[in-house]
This record gives sequence, C-alpha cells and structure tokens, in this order.
Amino acid sequence: MKHTSSPRRILAAGACALAALLLAGCGPSSESSGPGGQGDSGQGKVLLIGFAQVGAESAWRTAETRSIMEEAVKRGLDLNFADAQGKQENQIKAVRLFIAQGVDAIILAPVVETGWEPVLQEAKRAGIPVVLVDRGIKVADESLFATLIASDFVAEGRMAAEWLATKTGGTASIVELQGTPGAAPAIDRKKGFADALTSGMKIIASQSGDFRRTGGKEVMEALLKVHPNLTAVYAHNDDMALGAIQALEEAGKKPGTDVLVVSIDGVKDAFEAMVAGKLNGTVECNPLLGPLALDAVLKAVQGETLPKRTIVPDRLFTMDMAAAELPNRKY
Repeated sequence: MKHTSSPRRILAAGACALAALLLAGCGPSSESSGPGGQGDSGQGKVLLIGFAQVGAESAWRTAETRSIMEEAVKRGLDLNFADAQGKQENQIKAVRLFIAQGVDAIILAPVVETGWEPVLQEAKRAGIPVVLVDRGIKVADESLFATLIASDFVAEGRMAAEWLATKTGGTASIVELQGTPGAAPAIDRKKGFADALTSGMKIIASQSGDFRRTGGKEVMEALLKVHPNLTAVYAHNDDMALGAIQALEEAGKKPGTDVLVVSIDGVKDAFEAMVAGKLNGTVECNPLLGPLALDAVLKAVQGETLPKRTIVPDRLFTMDMAAAELPNRKY
C-alpha cells in the first residue's frame, strides 16, 4: 500500500456536481474483506483508486461516471476523480497527479487513442495498474495497461449500417455525424458503418459533432444547407442524433419519416425520441461498467493476470421496441 486511509476525495478539473453528490460524506468502510467484494487490500487499509474521466459531454458519459462512483462507494474504496473536460492534456495531468499521490490503481477512459506511452510508463514504473474503460489506446507495449473493458465499436457501426440497409432496401443518401476526432469509438464506429454499406448507400457528408448534442445540431444545420435531399442520418452517439433531430425539425423535415435517423448508445432520451417517432433506431452501448471495472481493479492490485480485453455485448433497438423497453432504461 502506498497511502494511509483518508476521507473520500474528489479531484475535478472543473465542477462536477455528480461527483459531489455521490461521494460527499462517504468515508471508507472500516470493515473490508478484500477483493471478494470490498476495498481492503488484505492488509487492513482501504484502497485508493484514481479515475480519469473524459468529461460529461453526454448522458452516456455521466451514466458511466455514476456507475463507477457508486460501485466504489459500495465496495468501500477511496476514489479520486478527475474530469478532463474532453482534453487529453488534462487527463495526462490527472494521471501524473494520481501517481504522485500513490494510488493503488488507475481507471482511465482515454479521450483519444494515442499519446499515452510516457505517462503510462510512469504508472508502470510506480507499480500502479491501469484499467481502461470504454475506449482503447494504441501503444507499442500492451503491458502498460492491465485490461480494457469496452464494447465492440466496429460491430456497433456495422449493426447500424445493416439495419439501415434493410430499412431502405440498400439505397440511402447519408449524413454521418462523427464523434471526437481521434477517439476510439469515433474511429471504429465510422469503420464498422462504412464496411457494411451496400453499393446503393452513400455517405454524402461526414463531420464531427464531438459527441455533443449542441455539436450534432450545429453540424446538421450547416449540412442541411448543402445537402437538403439527404435521406438518412447516422450519428456516432445518441446525443448528436438528438441535436440533429432538432435541426431537421427546424428545417421543416420530419425526422424518423422524411429522414431516417440511427445512432449509438441507447440512452433514455433516445428511447423517448423513438417513442415519439423521431428516432428510428439505436445500438445499445452499455455504460454501466462500475462492477466490471472495480472487479478488474481489485484483481490487478492483487497481481492477477487479466484478459487484455473484455467485450461488453451490445444490441440494436428499433422504434417498434422502444415503448416496451423504455421503463427498463437505467441511463
């Protein structure tokens, strides 16, 4: 262990009301029983975990943050939280601060795929395991992280394209709203979608909305002026799709009817949009990774070898399934 027990702490690069709500007043458990379910290292001291999050750009992201924080509280772990506000440099600073604090493990949801070798080498030299959640990284030495827990983003993009091909009979003029440039889900969801297109399906415009609802609306507004005859929108996440829906409606079009809209994540707002007939389909990408992430952390701290990747299964929901599924949505 590299620290003594202390009150639960939050380090945020910006205000994070969610973190304060979940962690305020929650001290570490005094009766922990080790990696079987609690935060005890086996030496009577509470584990300290650093969690470097991308930000709070979407409902999906805040659901993931909540899941990991609530699971840490449940297991009696100390958690230091850093919100990178979508900037890799903020995450790198947070990871270095975690290392200086002597955390026992780090959970990292990387903003982008590249540029992680130097700081992760520092964590490795300090003997601090790193668990990646929801996004992968590209490094020459995969021993720099213990495991990655994530969905198959390529498969998600492929599912969206296959559904659209079936729905349209293989003919569509598509506007693609990409996620954050350089981010694993943006890269992979683009690839999976493109690989599954039929010869009659054309991407007529593709631009980043940065995984944000406002970004999706702004990009859609601009692209509608150039491509008013589009027949479909494919968004890398639900929030951008919901922004695009607003722009389509303001332009006098009927999303879900005049223009088919398919996206990825499966957040509650997307199901409400499907019930309203405005969103045609969404591929679920489960953000409730807290239990899997903390299981991996506890095993890594004990020196166990973990699989390099754990795939979280996804499924596609369509408009006709939305009303029945909406009450089951937890995010």
